[in-house]
Amino acid sequence: MSHRHKDLESPRKRIDEIDDQILDLLYERSQIVRDVIKRKVENQLPVFVPQREEEKSEAFKAKAKDKGIDPEWAEDFLRMIMTASRATQSTQKFPMATKQAKKILFVGGEGGMGSLYKRIAGQTGHQVYSIDKSNWYELEEIAPGLDLVIVTVPINVTEQVIERLSSKIDKETVLADFTSNKTGPINAMLKAHEGPVVGLHPMHGPGVPNLSKQLMVVCKARDGEKADWFLKQCELWGMRVIEADPGKHDHVMHLVQGLRHFVALLHGSFMKHYDLKPADMLDYSSPIYRAELMMTGRIFAQDAELYADIVFANEERRELLMQFFDHHQKLAELVRENDREGFIREFEGVTDFFGKFATQALTESGYLINRLADRFA
Repeated sequence: MSHRHKDLESPRKRIDEIDDQILDLLYERSQIVRDVIKRKVENQLPVFVPQREEEKSEAFKAKAKDKGIDPEWAEDFLRMIMTASRATQSTQKFPMATKQAKKILFVGGEGGMGSLYKRIAGQTGHQVYSIDKSNWYELEEIAPGLDLVIVTVPINVTEQVIERLSSKIDKETVLADFTSNKTGPINAMLKAHEGPVVGLHPMHGPGVPNLSKQLMVVCKARDGEKADWFLKQCELWGMRVIEADPGKHDHVMHLVQGLRHFVALLHGSFMKHYDLKPADMLDYSSPIYRAELMMTGRIFAQDAELYADIVFANEERRELLMQFFDHHQKLAELVRENDREGFIREFEGVTDFFGKFATQALTESGYLINRLADRFA
């Protein structure tokens, strides 16, 4: 060993000792978290408390700055610890929003979203039931006394399943759905059921490790207050809950889901056509293109029928896509005509339209790109 390397032995040994101490402290913290979980369940407190996390993060950053430590890095470190704490809480029993357990039926409960919420509702102490094709015959026995029925089946059969539920459930039962379209399913539920009706859209996929910080969109249709206990339960699971108008929700989803997923298909299909293999492209990718390629690639790791249902959900969404193609042709003319000045005008017009959001996007995407590069480059 060279003299220069030998000089590093002592400080490296001390660094290893400090790292061990950090792990010991993290273990001690995790044990305290378990006690916190118990107290939260006893006192019906939510897994995620935004104000508490923000206050703690700001205080932690200030202390880090006083010690000469990068406050942004310190916040990242703390938030990773808090994320791990919420994940631990989400493997335990959840606090219940009601004094008595509710009876909840998930229609399609063996699918991704149905099984996720069925498991979490069960961990909370509610009585959960599941109906699928294989046991539809059990519905008549399960239906009496249900507090909530959630239809969580593929979009293309949602309204058919709702129609099959007609007259099968009690008038007092809340009927809801989990689809990413709201207008059609809500109208179908109002027609099929005389009792309370709400449209629900969990803004996440079935692969999330827990529901903490996830978003639940709710569209109250008839006697929506009868479902307030479930919305409170979502908050106790750590979710954010917002109310929305069904029409406005669907209009936004046309862009958020339909257009985004079709653009991913366009990207991937073009790569396939020109034999641009993802693994080869990574060798020449900037961090930002790597992030874009990963967002495209993750879609093709999932079910084609699911995305077909999203893209071809309804006529309005398909019409928007056709308008997108027409607009695409207008921009293609800039390339065909070698119109550099036209490109700049269009670009600057969009810049004005995005306004302050462009600056926000630059900051947030920069954070993601830097972390991605640091972790996977």
